[in-house]
Amino acid sequence: MKPTPLTPPPADAAARKAVAPVVCYPTETLPQPDLSAYRSLRDSLTLVESVTVPPRDARCFSVPAGHVFRIRSVEGPQVGDLNLWNAKDLSERFYSGKTRALNGTHVGLGDRLYSSFPHLRPMATIIHDTLDWYGFDAFGGACHDVIGTRCDPYTHALLSDGGQYHHCCHSNLTRALAEHLGLSLAEAEGHVHDVLNVFMCTGFLKDTGQYFMKASPVRPGDYLEIFAEIDLLGDLSACPGGDCSTVHSSDVAACYPLVVEILKPAALPEGWASPPVSAYDRTHGTGLAKEEGGSR
Repeated sequence: MKPTPLTPPPADAAARKAVAPVVCYPTETLPQPDLSAYRSLRDSLTLVESVTVPPRDARCFSVPAGHVFRIRSVEGPQVGDLNLWNAKDLSERFYSGKTRALNGTHVGLGDRLYSSFPHLRPMATIIHDTLDWYGFDAFGGACHDVIGTRCDPYTHALLSDGGQYHHCCHSNLTRALAEHLGLSLAEAEGHVHDVLNVFMCTGFLKDTGQYFMKASPVRPGDYLEIFAEIDLLGDLSACPGGDCSTVHSSDVAACYPLVVEILKPAALPEGWASPPVSAYDRTHGTGLAKEEGGSR
């Protein structure tokens, strides 16, 4: 629980709290995907590859631009932690924070997954979600969040007086990437980043603001389908929390595999091309300072 405030409220406290919120990043000018065009691809998808992610472990997979990847629940309720990179440049990777700022705390049908600075472009677009019926529940929980960072051994050690657990999603993603790219664990770990929590049902407690998880509604047969806007390298961990109904960072929860299917459409939407990188010129004000004859 958070401590009781020590500062007495000012006389206009109620008025200050009553100020209406303003959306930080209005998206009216943000280019929107033609979802009908993307969804029309689904009728012609051909399976290219299938990758099984074992429980409490991770696997990497590649998705060429213009292909689709589908993350499936196959044996039991299971959540997954997803990392994405530009397959040709690992410095461009999924940026969960900006994706959250533009889409909200949870992503779903029609939402786009954005890449890190200085690229900041859609890496992928969600084109189908069998859990889109869930919405937000009475607790404020929803599926596929971009607010959790991934379970990791460092936080586990912090909260368990130095406890050592090696199958947190962070470690799973690190091992898989190291094996896939032939990197050392130390080299691979630097590339692992905040995730898309696939199928995970989460939110924030209203009284304390704490991040919560609850049993995922995912069942065998459910899937999330994502269109690759650029050549992607993916890394998916089958979280040790299973459906995240009780605990994670342990071997207590029942865990199940996940399957990633790579699918090729017969044709791409007319006029489709990989999105360009950000149009920002990256001068960060230096050009302006020179023009004004000074420095800032």
